[in-house]
Amino acid sequence: MVEPNNTTVSDNTENGAHNMVKLTIDNCEVVVPEHTTILDAAKSVSIQIPTLCYLRDLNEIGGCRVCVVEVEGCDQLVAACNNYVLDGMVVHTNSPKAREARRTNVQLLLSQHDSRCTSCVRSGNCNLQTIANDLGIFYLPYEQHLAREGWDFDFPIIRDNDKCIKCMRCIKVCESVQGLGIWDLTNRATHTAVGTRGRAPIGKTDCVACGQCITHCPTGALRERDDTETVFDAIADPDKIVLVQIAPAVRSAWGEELGIPREEATVERLACALRRVGFEYVFDTDFSADLTIMEEGSELLERLGKAVKGEGDSHGWPMFTSCCPGWVRFVKARYPEFVDSLSTSKSPQQMFGAVAKTYFAERAGIDPAKIVSVSVMPCTAKKAEAAREEMCASGYRDVDVVITTRELGRMIREAGIDFNALEEAEFDSPLGTGTGAAVIFGTTGGVMEAALRTVAEVVAGKELPKLEYNEVRGMEQTREAVIDVAGVSVKVAVVHTLKSAKMMLERIKAGTADYQFIEVMACPGGCIGGGGQPVPVDASIRQKRREAIFNCDRTSELRKSHENPEIKTLYDTWLGKPLSERAHSLLHTHYHAQNR
Repeated sequence: MVEPNNTTVSDNTENGAHNMVKLTIDNCEVVVPEHTTILDAAKSVSIQIPTLCYLRDLNEIGGCRVCVVEVEGCDQLVAACNNYVLDGMVVHTNSPKAREARRTNVQLLLSQHDSRCTSCVRSGNCNLQTIANDLGIFYLPYEQHLAREGWDFDFPIIRDNDKCIKCMRCIKVCESVQGLGIWDLTNRATHTAVGTRGRAPIGKTDCVACGQCITHCPTGALRERDDTETVFDAIADPDKIVLVQIAPAVRSAWGEELGIPREEATVERLACALRRVGFEYVFDTDFSADLTIMEEGSELLERLGKAVKGEGDSHGWPMFTSCCPGWVRFVKARYPEFVDSLSTSKSPQQMFGAVAKTYFAERAGIDPAKIVSVSVMPCTAKKAEAAREEMCASGYRDVDVVITTRELGRMIREAGIDFNALEEAEFDSPLGTGTGAAVIFGTTGGVMEAALRTVAEVVAGKELPKLEYNEVRGMEQTREAVIDVAGVSVKVAVVHTLKSAKMMLERIKAGTADYQFIEVMACPGGCIGGGGQPVPVDASIRQKRREAIFNCDRTSELRKSHENPEIKTLYDTWLGKPLSERAHSLLHTHYHAQNR
């Protein structure tokens, strides 16, 4: 094993300079800063060393041994992902010894892996499959041993341990990014496996179904519960009227799933594709995101007003957004003392479902019993949210089926739709108009900014020159700001990832943080990094999705939720006003601590 280079960085690090190391990789002279891994040094000269278990700054254990390289002077092969370069080092990444070791290591992984790729959701997008093909592994010299463990297939997240390579990515993501620690190593020696901590049934754990374990898994060991056949069956039923809503973050990523350039994968072409799949009505969740702002913004003003008058108590303060079901489940399970602080406003998904089977059904003259409401979400936790018992404000289950962006891609492919033949199509009315404020729900800070755009003008009673709130934008895991809302200072915070949320809640409990309004999203980057989005995903991909979201906002005709004409009509003709009795019965809910 190559020892890490512990040489002290020179004093000029204050000026941004580091000691440089010169080495040779595959006959290429390489000069990199010290404390650079062999893996990164090779990347700097466009030499790609395969990895399976590696996740930068998160899982650098060298456990899979797929990244091994030969270093002259070392008796043993070394892992490139967690060994630092040394001055004068000579590295061979593709020597016969390194290739043979990789091939053997991958063959051993495959001996405990269900290799039925044709029936795997990750076929064609599987790191293990790609590496095995690249290494020319066409047969297995070892007998296969599969565990064949059972699972709760009703839960939104499905685990197949016969496809698990024990890379520990899911363990590290759940523990280090989300602060949950749901996954753990079980058993010993050759029987070692990954399962729930304490081997509890997944539904009995504190798993919030965020799906980050899925998007970080290199194989098909983790996937979402597939509900596409339920949707196809509904579409084929002549007695059903099937309608679909498209979440804001889906429009920034759906093309990735189908290999379509982002600039060509417009939401209008997606609307056309969904009609060709067979949906009778295609709507935009942006509509109900604007509706959420009207209700949640009014709720914030109501709570602020009571606080100014000294009414109420500490319960319900500060107010947290409740659009993210992973975050809501986290609070209910881990911090029940903050349940009353959650906004009672339902998420856009659930508001849409309630309105679709009441207001829309009435206007369209459709029996709501015949409506099947489908949502396309970037999130696996939305499957669990739709199934909650209280989400039946319409008299029926408000949202019948939730599919992820990945499932959407599979449905489009299965329907045999030629993307090149797709035209741009409009959403249906009256639930198809959204504003730029609604679009930015798809990224961290977006709900906060959308709320501020409306709340500020409601308080001021006039249109304000300020539109973009850069104070709450950014990819830092926690952002704090004091916002001037028509002369009133409002302390706000924006948080993404549950580990960061945990740290925020602990500060509030300790009395070291004081806010009026906090947005929390469970996934890195918010919904753009949701557990139902296309894989792979990393910081650069999340950034591209984020840029696409903000571009949609900038080019929108309407950029404030209270300017949405369909929202105005909804209130004028049916709801009355925000927080009205009808609005409360359809668009609000109450949360309780999670029973274990």
